[in-house]
Order: sequence, then structure tokens, then C-alpha cells
Amino acid sequence: MSITEDIVELAAIETLEELGWSYLHGSVIAPDGIAPERRSFGDVILTGRLEAAIARINPDAPEAARDEAMRRVLTGELPSLVEENRRIHKLLTEGVNVEFRGGDGKSAITKIWLIDLRNPNANDWLAVNQFVVVENRTKRRPDVVLFVNGLPLAVLELKNAASQNATIADAYNQLQTYLHQTPVCSTPTRYW
Repeated sequence: MSITEDIVELAAIETLEELGWSYLHGSVIAPDGIAPERRSFGDVILTGRLEAAIARINPDAPEAARDEAMRRVLTGELPSLVEENRRIHKLLTEGVNVEFRGGDGKSAITKIWLIDLRNPNANDWLAVNQFVVVENRTKRRPDVVLFVNGLPLAVLELKNAASQNATIADAYNQLQTYLHQTPVCSTPTRYW
């Protein structure tokens, strides 16, 4: 039996499942899939999962505060991809400070968490293979995208180690292609 990239991909998914990740094929959650979780192929954040996670992790926070945190994640604020990724990283690690009006009409501030850092098992861990992204007629399909609470936190580009033509440099260059040729990968509101 020869080793193919499909076999490597399936082995990676099996390993992720053994580690506790849920798994779905990208076609299942695609806009035209049997259980769509994206409105368009340009969407890379699974907003339903993010919204559910924010509510689950922050049950005592007012709905308006949770909605504002969601808006802050989905709306790019900085012009540079590097700066925007740093901003999102800070929101992930330090929480989202949100100002809202309480029932008494007074302004209040609360912190909304996007990821439960104290209880990792409370998060939604999802591995998706063949996650098609299309924007400006450019189509890309990373091997595996890892989502935590609907946020794409890692892209895995797998290569067949038995192939003489598959190198780490090839995988790196393919990831760079995703970054530079697919506008969705460099748009702050849709990041990788």
C-alpha cells in the first residue's frame, strides 16, 4: 500500500479525534452543505459556534455585552493583518472589555471571554478538513483547519512524508500562497 496525502490527512484527523477534537468534513458545514455553518464560502468564522460559546462561557453577562464582544471579534479595527492578529490574540488571551448599559440605565463594564482558559473542556474543539474558502474568484482548500469556539486558530497543510517531492518548504510555500493569493486570509474580519 502506498501512502497518499489523503491517508496522511485521515491519520491526522484520527489523531485529533483521539485528543478530543470533534470532526466534520468541510462539505458538511459549507453554505451548500447538509448542515451549513457558513453563509458564504468567504466566511471563515463559524459564528453560530462562537455565539454559543460566548453565551456558555459568560452566562451572567448581559446579552448586549455578549453581542458587543461578538461584534468586536467580527469587525476588523486595524489596517495591518499583523496588527489585527495581535488585537484578536489579545481578545483571546485577555478577554474582551465591553461597556454596556445596565437595567438601571447606568454604564457598566464587563469582561467577555471567547475561550474558557480555566476549563479547556468547556470549549468547542472542531477539526475540519477540506474547508473551501472562495473570495474574488480565488479558491483555496486547506487540508485541515482547527477551530476553537468557531474561531479558526490553526491551518494544517499536510504532506506525504514518503514522497520525495513533498517537503516542509512545499507546505510552508502553500500556506504563504493561502495568505497572499486569497484575500480572505488577509482580511481582518476573516483571519487564519
